[in-house]
Amino acid sequence: MTVVAHFLLVFGGLLAVVAGVGAVRFSTSYARIHAAGIASPISFLVAGLGGIIELDLVGAGYIVIAALAMLVTLPIGAHLLCRAVHRATDNAHLRIDDLTAAEHRREPNET
Repeated sequence: MTVVAHFLLVFGGLLAVVAGVGAVRFSTSYARIHAAGIASPISFLVAGLGGIIELDLVGAGYIVIAALAMLVTLPIGAHLLCRAVHRATDNAHLRIDDLTAAEHRREPNET
């Protein structure tokens, strides 16, 4: 294992630990989703880069496919999760709440 690949794998693992700690320690659901949604994909990409350096072409291809799938689906999933949290919890801590106003203005037959 090369030193660069080893460093990237360890650094990616440490970033994942930081994401997990942030997801547990933050007080609001929005901050927890942000910590998990930002740090964990970065940690996966860093560790994946270390894996790409060490693996053969087929293994590297699998990592690239997984990274692309994660980069496409993660923003959509985080958005839907935040919207569900917004609808299910009290939002008194928000200074500006455009979503609630927009939901009250929409037509009754829209979903």
